[in-house]
Amino acid sequence: MKRPTIHDVARVAGISRGTVSRVLNGDRYVSPAARLAIERAIAETGYVVNRNARNLVRQRAGSVVMVLSEPHEKLFEDPNYSTTIRTAIRRLGERDLSLVMMIAGDDRDREQVLRYMRGGHADGVLLVSTHAGDPLVDALRDARLPAVSCGAVIGRESVIPYAACDERGGARQMAEYLVSRGRRRIAMITGPMDTPGGIQRLEGFADVLGRKASTKLVEHGDWTQASGERAMARLLERVPDVDAVFAASDVMASGALHTLRQAGRRVPDDVAVGGFDDSSVAISTHPPLTTVRQPLADVAQETVRLLLALIDGADHVDPVTLPTELIVRESA
Repeated sequence: MKRPTIHDVARVAGISRGTVSRVLNGDRYVSPAARLAIERAIAETGYVVNRNARNLVRQRAGSVVMVLSEPHEKLFEDPNYSTTIRTAIRRLGERDLSLVMMIAGDDRDREQVLRYMRGGHADGVLLVSTHAGDPLVDALRDARLPAVSCGAVIGRESVIPYAACDERGGARQMAEYLVSRGRRRIAMITGPMDTPGGIQRLEGFADVLGRKASTKLVEHGDWTQASGERAMARLLERVPDVDAVFAASDVMASGALHTLRQAGRRVPDDVAVGGFDDSSVAISTHPPLTTVRQPLADVAQETVRLLLALIDGADHVDPVTLPTELIVRESA
């Protein structure tokens, strides 16, 4: 059966093709009667907008690429990514834009992303978990492609606009809470030190602990549960009298809890544990995690809003930083 066209809609509605086109393109200056006739004709004919043709006329690809600068397995381990993806899909869908997911965990992956973008297959780029020094950032800038980041890109804050939570302030909230609970030997498991979450959450911790935040009490992780397990084991070996630990993500905190159980340490009686994110992990651990809630969906919403503004022709958009909230549960 021949696919119905805009001409069929115009014929059934008894209205010019130009008026039908204006309605399909969102023109508000069409009479209610004409709009109603066109909507009925669309339903009667089964007409579906040809997005490829529309995008060709507009010189748009009709899609946005989300680039995750992490190994593939982290996409499935960290629930934060699923929240970001769901929110972006919903927000972009309101503009009839599709989301394409690409991984850029190594040089080959990054080159594939650049080839895809330079080929005009997407209208913009959403960067997620981008590390300092990532060559993809400067390549996108040189190609003059609209790009924004979910979280600042260290050293490129003025190059790539971003939306983020108050990483440093949230870490201060957790450190202050642990101190207020009488904890005296407070350790930290950081994220990677080439990411804003790694650097700024450690800075917030140090703001409160001062000289007590010694290197002896700090271990580094990579956002995975396994890295939280290893870091906690090293802390127990080096500082056996540790009575609290702040992990810079809920996933790493769950790893710390596993190691503490294996070592026979009670939580929170012997060691209090705090996380960061308030992801689904925080309520699935035993005991449930005291954590810092970052508004992940709101950050994703703002990131998409900034990108859409650039796609629509804005010369400049300002970064957005959203507040965090301490959530107290049984682990601390």
